[in-house]
Amino acid sequence: MALESKPNSVIEQLSQDITLPKMVKVHQSFDTTCIPKDEISSVVQSQLANEAIASKIQPGMRIAITCGSRGVNNIDTMLKAIVDFVKSKGAEPFIFPAMGSHGGATAQGQIDVLSSYHVTEETMGCPICASMETVHIGTTVEGSSVHIDRYAHEADGVILCGRIKAHTSFRGAYESGLIKMSVIGLGKQHGAESVHSTGFENMARVMPQFARVVFDNTNIICGVGSLENAYDDTFKIIGLTPDEIWAQEPDLLNEAKNRMGRIWIDKTDVLVVDKIGKNISGDGMDPNITGTFACPDTACDGKPGPLTAQKCVVLDLTDETHGNANGVGLADVTTKRLVDKTDVDLSYPNAVTATVLSTMKIPMFTHSDISAIRLAVRTCNCIDHKNPEIIRIENSNDLGHIWVSAALIPQVEAHPNLSLDGKLEDWGFDEKGNLW
Repeated sequence: MALESKPNSVIEQLSQDITLPKMVKVHQSFDTTCIPKDEISSVVQSQLANEAIASKIQPGMRIAITCGSRGVNNIDTMLKAIVDFVKSKGAEPFIFPAMGSHGGATAQGQIDVLSSYHVTEETMGCPICASMETVHIGTTVEGSSVHIDRYAHEADGVILCGRIKAHTSFRGAYESGLIKMSVIGLGKQHGAESVHSTGFENMARVMPQFARVVFDNTNIICGVGSLENAYDDTFKIIGLTPDEIWAQEPDLLNEAKNRMGRIWIDKTDVLVVDKIGKNISGDGMDPNITGTFACPDTACDGKPGPLTAQKCVVLDLTDETHGNANGVGLADVTTKRLVDKTDVDLSYPNAVTATVLSTMKIPMFTHSDISAIRLAVRTCNCIDHKNPEIIRIENSNDLGHIWVSAALIPQVEAHPNLSLDGKLEDWGFDEKGNLW
């Protein structure tokens, strides 16, 4: 490699003899079926027009609509369509942040998260009501206290809007979806802490108990669930009555799992992730893709998909994560750039609420991207250090293209869902040893 940055620390000196291999861009093929963006709004409204749902929205009712903190594709379009439909029925909609402890567990922080998704009073045409206050509404069969957002409690009805997908830390009939939204989203920091306090090993059993209390004591009008394909595009939007949420979400979850992205190569020496963030995954990078599980005992179900890598390198944070570095602790090596961008006041509440502190541990970090990647290669065991297997991804959502080192080209050429999209090239580090 032409670039050889000067070592400026003991760690960099220890790894300076590692020469990184050239990389080649690779196209990954997945099912591209999706709803065209210009049809998203009409699909949402057609789902809400179902008489079993529409009849529940009466003139003059104040309807609370959830908006979570994940980077759900088309979330602003879907929410605007819900708002417009509620208005067409003569009711008064408002949106509230339904996101547990995200946004630093503050009302303003959660408003800022919504704003980053273009969900504002101006764009939605309705009020945004944010508060961390909750109201006690009941007790689960195992004696846990259940709370929901004060604004949602005071409303005449609630519409749940969210994406249905695999959870990062546990497996069950209900994982990330509308049931979870009713518990952790509506419950704010207080509710999220209550359900997480039992540990992820009990989440599949406990979360539905909390949700049952919410549904029994709240006028849930309906749920609007979205499913995304491997390209992060919306391929299904479905409106569900409360009973249908309970009955159909498990099958929808399996459908989402079957469409989710993956890295078609099963094993590598080093995985390099350009950026992580809360807008990408609750764990910064989705361990269902990267294999970097914070709770492997409860999340690994033996199914193929997650990558196995000896070492994982994370280089930076997304702008949309606002300094929330939750998930960096799942990497083996990172950069000082990422560490400097980390806002612990925004990051730590997530880890504390989830009771999984490992996601916020700071890994060993270096002063440049090249030294971070070299360090990862240097510390792999029983590999060909002169010809290492390396996979690089932008993030765990954008998997249409990945980069692989020369050692992995035979696997690419042998896989029906992979194809070379260029020639082997140097990494493109700048004079400081960084990629951008």
